Amino acid sequence: VQLQASGRGLVQAGGSLRLSCEASGNTFSAYTMSWYRQDPGKQRELVASIDSSSTTNYAVSVMGRFTISRDNDKDTVYLQMNSLKPEDTAVYYCNAKSEATRCSYWGQGTKLTVSS
Repeated sequence: VQLQASGRGLVQAGGSLRLSCEASGNTFSAYTMSWYRQDPGKQRELVASIDSSSTTNYAVSVMGRFTISRDNDKDTVYLQMNSLKPEDTAVYYCNAKSEATRCSYWGQGTKLTVSS
């Protein structure tokens, strides 16, 4: 599975941005798709995930502000980020995990900077 993320940018606090991650190479609908983020010097943390049944899970810090969704026809997962805060600044990574084999794949990171 290859993952191509897009949507990096510089946004002011309170603004919005949508990240996209397009997958290729396998059966997208059978994967749990997730977004992680990582600040320099910190551990990578799960931001949100959506499984093949479209059940979602969010980090407490983004609940109510971020929405993860998927379009299986386009093999794409989205992360809509609203009410952005400076602490959301990080490199965001897309992840695909096969629900059958548990094999995990990572996309390249996309940088988000939220200015105060």
